[in-house]
Parts: sequence; C-alpha cells; structure tokens
Amino acid sequence: MRLFNIILVIFFILTNGIKADTDIQVLENLKKGGNLIFIRHAYAPGGGDPDNFNINDCSTQRNLSDKGREQAKNIGIFFKNNQIPIDKVISSEWCRCKETAQISFSKYDTKNFLNSFFSQKFSKNRSKQIKDLKKFIKKWDRNKNLVLVTHYVVISEVLNYAPQSGEIVISNTNYKKIGNIEIKY
Repeated sequence: MRLFNIILVIFFILTNGIKADTDIQVLENLKKGGNLIFIRHAYAPGGGDPDNFNINDCSTQRNLSDKGREQAKNIGIFFKNNQIPIDKVISSEWCRCKETAQISFSKYDTKNFLNSFFSQKFSKNRSKQIKDLKKFIKKWDRNKNLVLVTHYVVISEVLNYAPQSGEIVISNTNYKKIGNIEIKY
C-alpha cells in the first residue's frame, strides 16, 4: 500500500510539471501571435435556447449569469495581464457571446458564421457557417491573434474539442489545437 501511495504522489508531481510546462508554451505561442483563439461564451446557465428565441431580443435568449459576467471579466484580465496581442475580436450574434466579448475586450465585431447551430431551428446552417468561417480565416492577416467568441458546437465542430464555459482554446490556422486555458469565475 505504501508503494502505491509513493507512486501516486510521483505521478501527480510529474503530471503537474508537464501541465505547467504546457501552460508556459501556450502562453509563449499566444504572445507570438498568429493563433486562432476560440472562446466559448462565459457561463450562461442552462442549455440551448428557449423556443421563443429571437436573435434581436436578449430577453428571449439564455444569457450570462453574474458568475458568467465575472468569468468574462477574468478572461479580459488574463489577456491584459499577459499582454497577448490581438488583431481583432469577433463574436457570435447571440447575446451571451456578445456580452462575453464586450466585458472581456470592449471592442468586437459580429459574424453569423460563429452563431450556434445546436438547436434544430439552426442546424441547417452548420455546413455554410463552417465553410464561411474557414474562408474568413484563410484571408485573415496572421501577425496577431484572432479571437473568436462563439459556442460549444462551433468549437467542437472545428477543433474536435469540447470546451467548458469561458474556456480559451488555442489553435493554429490549420485547426490543430495548441492548448487550452480554463478561466474560472
């Protein structure tokens, strides 16, 4: 039993060191620029959108909670404190994404190719959105980082990765995941 405990302690020490090295490498990549930075909107309780969803009316949508707003604030602090160069911030047209972008970065544009296609109502848009997203990225000037505030389904489709609310997922322009950073609220 004692040997098992020693092995367990060694395992945790080794894996924590690897995680720290990975975080340093991810941060160095972010500071160099040229990355795609996908951010799943900050915490918005629930799942999907109500049946009466209207893209022009935030009161009909699932929105950030106070914890989500705190998380969005922490995302902005992370970028500022680490002096990560940003070319532009683009958000989904959904209110929870726009609010995340507003709180985190202040300035942002919206593009419909970052919108959710989770519900049956919008699922028919999936292929066109992904095609438009990749077309946009192909034309993007890669000197700084491009921030894309979007939804679980978009990130999952493009990077084959399932992010948590407020999670930052970094990839290269070939959509190879470089790393991720979880921001707490």
